[in-house]
Amino acid sequence: MPLHMTKIAYSAESPADLRAWLESHADIGEARLTTRYLPKRHEEMAGGSLYWIYEHALIGRSPILGFEQREDGRWWIRLAPKLIPVVTKPKRAHQGWRYLKEEDAPRDLGDGESSGDIMPPKLARELARLGLV
Repeated sequence: MPLHMTKIAYSAESPADLRAWLESHADIGEARLTTRYLPKRHEEMAGGSLYWIYEHALIGRSPILGFEQREDGRWWIRLAPKLIPVVTKPKRAHQGWRYLKEEDAPRDLGDGESSGDIMPPKLARELARLGLV
């Protein structure tokens, strides 16, 4: 079972904006995020994904292609340039990235399902706060 990561989509104004940013890197075959440190458990992330947090909810994932050190000592998180929608799941905001176990990761949306078939992130967050989800 691969290990995953979570990260806030901090510069995205919407999930569509995040998708557009990722897909704009399709011509080079990967999107890259910068991080100061190589995750200690990076070897467990082979086959894993980075799950994106938007408005306090996990909304999609991008497969992790690997990690690469930059010349300045920082690291790139190399991602497939696509956003795979997942069933919205409440997730508190945090700085940087965090690990996410396979059993805690939301499932991908199936064929014929759309993000409109699931709760909006704000509603999911409020219901979780109330202990109803």
